[in-house]
Amino acid sequence: MKRLALSQRERLVLWMGRSDQLGMIGDAVHKPSHYSRKRSVARLYAVQALFQMEASGQSSDTVIQEFLSYRIGERINDHEMMKGDVQLFSKLVEDAVNLQALIDQMTERTLVKKWPISRIDPTVRNLFRAAGAEFMRGDTPPKVVIDEFVDVARAFFPEGPEPKLVNAVLDRMAREFHPKDF
Repeated sequence: MKRLALSQRERLVLWMGRSDQLGMIGDAVHKPSHYSRKRSVARLYAVQALFQMEASGQSSDTVIQEFLSYRIGERINDHEMMKGDVQLFSKLVEDAVNLQALIDQMTERTLVKKWPISRIDPTVRNLFRAAGAEFMRGDTPPKVVIDEFVDVARAFFPEGPEPKLVNAVLDRMAREFHPKDF
């Protein structure tokens, strides 16, 4: 599949499910199935929820309930937030919290020794946690998990080096979690 160079606005519009605002570009962009799009959105929301928990000190139950009540599929100002796979979202957040120590240890093994996980950008750190939780679930092929979370990284950091870091770290984590798939 040929990827197009999209602007930050175009990427965010796609993530928000507003591809109708892209005009002609919308015809050339790969449009995933409704099911896979809901799963992609759930992953993005999981990273946001984990970030919010870390920043605010709120519990996973509180943040999950807030997302379910006020964000996922809701209308905020003039924008309708996409509906995500609520079950996947909740499970990723819960598993990332419950397995955080294990996921963080695995992440640190893949990082350069001078860069402990505590030095990583909080968004990227929580992206690693959500992806690690999905690797541990084992019901999604590891290469799909990597692709999906690299896309999430691109949504947050469209011009930065972070997506490449995410790709490298998740590839190494996936090989440790699921060596038979490589």
